[in-house]
Amino acid sequence: IQQDVDKLLPTTVNLLSVASKADTPWVLVHAYSDREPLSYILFDKESGKLTRIGDTYPDIDPARMGHQDDVKYAARDGRAIPALLTLPPGGGKNLPLVVLVHGGPYVRGSTWGWDSDSQFLASRGYAVLEPSYRGTTGFGEAHFRAGWKQWGLAMQDDIADGARWAIAQGIADPKRICIAGASYGGYATLMGLVRDHDLYQCGVNWLGVSDINLMYTGSWRLASDLGKEWKKYGMPLLIGDQVKDAAQLKATSPIEQAARIKRPLLMAYGGADRRVPLYHGTKLRDAVGRTNRQVEWIEYEEEAHGWSLPKNRVDFWGRVEKFLDRHIGKDAGKDAARGMP
Repeated sequence: IQQDVDKLLPTTVNLLSVASKADTPWVLVHAYSDREPLSYILFDKESGKLTRIGDTYPDIDPARMGHQDDVKYAARDGRAIPALLTLPPGGGKNLPLVVLVHGGPYVRGSTWGWDSDSQFLASRGYAVLEPSYRGTTGFGEAHFRAGWKQWGLAMQDDIADGARWAIAQGIADPKRICIAGASYGGYATLMGLVRDHDLYQCGVNWLGVSDINLMYTGSWRLASDLGKEWKKYGMPLLIGDQVKDAAQLKATSPIEQAARIKRPLLMAYGGADRRVPLYHGTKLRDAVGRTNRQVEWIEYEEEAHGWSLPKNRVDFWGRVEKFLDRHIGKDAGKDAARGMP
């Protein structure tokens, strides 16, 4: 059956879901690729015909999508870091690059296949690198454990080393690199601007942790949805103990390093977020704003930990597009040429 389906659908990965009764003639096919969003198709074993029953994004034209590859690069300590690299349609060299950092951080992160965020950026001419930095699950226990208590440290190095790898490969223009991400990815964006301001020209942080200690104690507006057991047992082990690791947690919290964030920064938070409550954003916005005039702020009052409303997704990514255009994209350098700050 797999061979028959693959012959009929040669451009996609085709996952088969077989009925529990062997005499059922239908097999459900989940078909997708890096350029084609997931589709649901019925295959008739008897007639050999396919019937398409649903598309997740029916208006997406695969010909206009970018190609995505699994890549691997060496971190500065020699650890192999898996990553996904999505290039604009037609590929290219010396491209503006967005380093897109997944949240979690102790989750699988990005997987190969069509993704709205990376394809949106690729369709605007950006190369997109999504590192599976140490701590990411799905790559073995050693890779996972190597990320314990490494917020802002070796985990951050892995991300920066990915950008430098892309430069060395001729993929990325070293003067046009932006770091971006949500939740932990937002935190990594902020720490990237703190630690690697020579590498990143700008940052896009949405829903990012700004103060690690607030994850343990902050709840004055909305009660955090982080469980008591996670705070008591999980966070001290994976992130850091508030007493034993107090100096490290302070040194790796963006709020403590706000004056060092000099690059343009776009920040967006949800007013109803219980995972990373709004005060993570407002505190950092005010702190960075004292020394950096290039901070853009967005608040979606009705949103929680992610944009669920289409109007907000459209608004947010439209703002991201304009922000990137100004700082690493087609309009980069125009303000300087006109004598503007």
